Amino acid sequence: MSVETFVPHAHSVSLTDAAVRHFERLVAQQPGKMVRLSTKMSGCTGYAYVLDMVDEAKDDDERIEVSDTLTFLVDEKARELVNMTELDYVQEGINGVVKFNNPNVTNECGCGESFNVE
Repeated sequence: MSVETFVPHAHSVSLTDAAVRHFERLVAQQPGKMVRLSTKMSGCTGYAYVLDMVDEAKDDDERIEVSDTLTFLVDEKARELVNMTELDYVQEGINGVVKFNNPNVTNECGCGESFNVE
């Protein structure tokens, strides 16, 4: 599956090929689940990203059909904070980490747990 099927800026977020593969592996372990991105107030800077595996979308979720097996949801309340964000999956040492390349971020916590936008 190539992420090339995404039209730039057609959705609030996009996923790299590595992120698509990562989330498809997670969904394969829990068939029927969808990945949902939201935010919460957290840390010293303001907001934190939250990724959950869910059974169904909320009525106001943005629904992105990434592939035949992966549906990615974006919480309506998070859309403005994550608009044009690219999700990537990278190896850091022996650990894999989801990275959020968010062009809206104006300030990040030193520990990397929270962010803020203007």
